Amino acid sequence: MIRPTRHATRRVAGALALIGCSALCGSVAYATSLHIGAPAPTATLVTLDGQRISTSELRGKVVILTFWATWCVPCREELPLLSAYAKAHASQGLVVLGFSLDEPDSAREVREVARSYSFPVGFLAKSNAAGYGRIWRMPANFTIDRDGRLVDNAWKDKQSSWTQERLETIVGPLLQPRR
Repeated sequence: MIRPTRHATRRVAGALALIGCSALCGSVAYATSLHIGAPAPTATLVTLDGQRISTSELRGKVVILTFWATWCVPCREELPLLSAYAKAHASQGLVVLGFSLDEPDSAREVREVARSYSFPVGFLAKSNAAGYGRIWRMPANFTIDRDGRLVDNAWKDKQSSWTQERLETIVGPLLQPRR
């Protein structure tokens, strides 16, 4: 039996780490390369009841995309706050779209949890959200202004969880009437 040398073992481990990083980092790089002020990529939510809601149809509204899962503790803490904020500001043009990263066999649990939210929820078919990259850290939130431009990429800033203060600071000004 031929035993690999320590040097060969390190080279193989390094190569595997590089492959893993390039696969992961390549996906992450796209999400982090979204530019504030640039047109936001179109995202389409297929809700639990089969409706299709596209961000391209929501021009004139302020849109928050939230990516979450039932097993994500920070998500379960954040979503009730986001739901209350969305309900309180819906008349000002705020729309929240909730993309669950749970497996489809968790549909019953997702439906039960989503019932208490004031915004539509659907499944993200895979962890790669078209235009936004691979979602691997949750919650992940993106905010789009009334003109369809990305104004907050909380994922890039590693400030992905909403707090009341962040909502008031980032979303509040976007909800003000235009002059």
